[in-house]
Amino acid sequence: MKIFKKQHKLSKSNRNGHKADSIPFRLNFLFVIVFLLFAALIIQLAHLQIIDGKKYVYDASNSNMQTETKDMPRGMIYDSSGKLLVSNDAATAITYTKPLSVTSQEMYDVANNLTKYISVDTSQLTENMKQAYYLGSTANAEKVQKHIKDANSLSGSALYKQEMAYVKDHGLVNNLTPQQQQAAVLYNKMDGAYSLSTVMLKANGVSAVEMAQVGAHLSQLPGVKIGTSWSRSYPGGDSIKEIAGTVTTEKQGLPSDKLNILLAEGYSRNDSVGSSYIESQYEDALKGDSEIIKVETQNNKIKKEIKQYGGKPGDDIQLTINAQFQNDVQNIMKNSLQSVAGGNPYVPGAYAVVMNPHTGAVYALAGVSRDIQTGKITDNAIGAINQTFVMGSVVKGAMVMGALQDGVITPTNNTLEEQPIKLAGTAPKTSWFNKSGSANMPLTAPEALEVSSNTYMMQLAMLEAGLKYTPGMSLASMSPSIFTKMRDNFNQFGLGIKTGIDLPGESAGFEGPSAKADIGKALDLSFGNYDSYTTLQLAQYISTIANGGYRLQPHVLDSIHDNGKDGKMGKTIYQFMPNILNVVPGTAAQWDVVKKGLYLVMHGNNPYVTGKYLNGVKPEIAGKTGTAQTYYKNNPTETLSGVSYAPYNNPQVVVAVAFPGMANNTESKVNLDAIKQIYAAYWKDVQSSDGF
Repeated sequence: MKIFKKQHKLSKSNRNGHKADSIPFRLNFLFVIVFLLFAALIIQLAHLQIIDGKKYVYDASNSNMQTETKDMPRGMIYDSSGKLLVSNDAATAITYTKPLSVTSQEMYDVANNLTKYISVDTSQLTENMKQAYYLGSTANAEKVQKHIKDANSLSGSALYKQEMAYVKDHGLVNNLTPQQQQAAVLYNKMDGAYSLSTVMLKANGVSAVEMAQVGAHLSQLPGVKIGTSWSRSYPGGDSIKEIAGTVTTEKQGLPSDKLNILLAEGYSRNDSVGSSYIESQYEDALKGDSEIIKVETQNNKIKKEIKQYGGKPGDDIQLTINAQFQNDVQNIMKNSLQSVAGGNPYVPGAYAVVMNPHTGAVYALAGVSRDIQTGKITDNAIGAINQTFVMGSVVKGAMVMGALQDGVITPTNNTLEEQPIKLAGTAPKTSWFNKSGSANMPLTAPEALEVSSNTYMMQLAMLEAGLKYTPGMSLASMSPSIFTKMRDNFNQFGLGIKTGIDLPGESAGFEGPSAKADIGKALDLSFGNYDSYTTLQLAQYISTIANGGYRLQPHVLDSIHDNGKDGKMGKTIYQFMPNILNVVPGTAAQWDVVKKGLYLVMHGNNPYVTGKYLNGVKPEIAGKTGTAQTYYKNNPTETLSGVSYAPYNNPQVVVAVAFPGMANNTESKVNLDAIKQIYAAYWKDVQSSDGF
């Protein structure tokens, strides 16, 4: 038994010994595998660092991410009723995105190849453009350089200048073929682009055949793509076109007077941008957000393009202008001018403004110009804000209110004698109805407005200067400061200063000389026969009276909206609120004096009442007519003007018109007839007169 047990133990020991021997073998095998892997890694690292190291360093240092942007369609413009006035027309375009690194020769080749498939207009091709195209060829440039002294020592710009001069002087581009001329146009567009910027090589008129041909050969035309161009269209008719303004073409690029500002805002030189009036004023809203594409480049070649932001069309804007009413008022002014042009050869135009006196909203801005030499009449709605004229008696309401404010008359003590003003050493100054003194009469302030007494206003001016009129007196003691006092009174109503309308290019009017030597002109200023104003200023002035003293900023913008769908505006993101520029101080009794006078102008019973023509218009109108003595060269003329509001007891709308250059002593009522027609159109197109 003992022997058996010993042998058994030995057998067990042998088995354990075999198992222990296998462990080192396995560990050694693993060590070999790890060693081989590390060796392979070291070899690979050595290969990357020693053999390919320079290549990867070069690639890394020459890799970059650039940003390419593409314009989106501009926002739409709608009228006050939601009618679409200005939209976009899309057209197929041939575009060129300039690579990061491209030679003149490469662009030269692309331009020449592209002319095989498309045709472009060459009417704007200049000699400089031809010369630049010629030198785009490396072979041509090298030939020219051989004839330039010390070419190798000249700077790039100096050498190029001499190359251009040589090409010109030797007539090297005098005989370009029609196809080469087209290539020259294309080359210059490509050459003028920034790296990764996109220019339109052909923005409109691309035929289906041209599109197909270019599309089939894009691989041979690096940088050329088929894209979309946008241009403004006017489904609401041309009556709004002038007020809407213009957008520059890709060829025109950024306006020169705003170039640096727009470049600082991120525009490219060849971008389309609003260049006048509404398109310019609300460019930030209308332009939209560009599509952003991240371009990964390596060794100056585009490796990958990733659209980072899909872009957003411009916001839509809604105007205060009613399109139908605007068109009607424009036609009224055009027809009115045509009706009197035959007997009034010096009439330069006619203008009208219609506003809401409580908000400043402009319902219509209309006007026409007439070429005095040819008689041709053209639309000029913007003339209502930038053409100034001596307007005449329409300003007398402001003169009376200024006198009331300064205390030279009061609501209960404002009677003065209507009489010719006879000053020492000057001819008498009179009212239109009392040139001989046969119609002398006492007049209250409202009655003076009713009959449009000039001499009443002249006496107010003298009282403002601390003088009381007596026949034969001199104005030698009158201070020129009277000009400032009266103009300040007028300015508070908007006469003689910019109204603040949200359109560029507004005129402030014109002030006549106001030195001591001009003191007699202060009397002319008092009844509107000296300084000049715009028709818009007249509208703001009469609005201030109509609403009881609040001078409001006129505006054509009602609201801004997100870009909508199917020709409809999106949600409102901005609403224009009435903006009070200043308040004309006055008691209720003082305002009643002025308003009563303006009512009597149309409804008074004095035989010399000036606005009786509008007496029967419903709802009732209050206002003031104006006749100013003017000249065209040496020919005496008159401005016929008018300001008004209605209904008299609850003003909803104001109308101002001006017809400058009418024949002297005309009996025409063209100004009053135009006002009458405009009110009829307003109650038809914009607001119902029911209840007034």
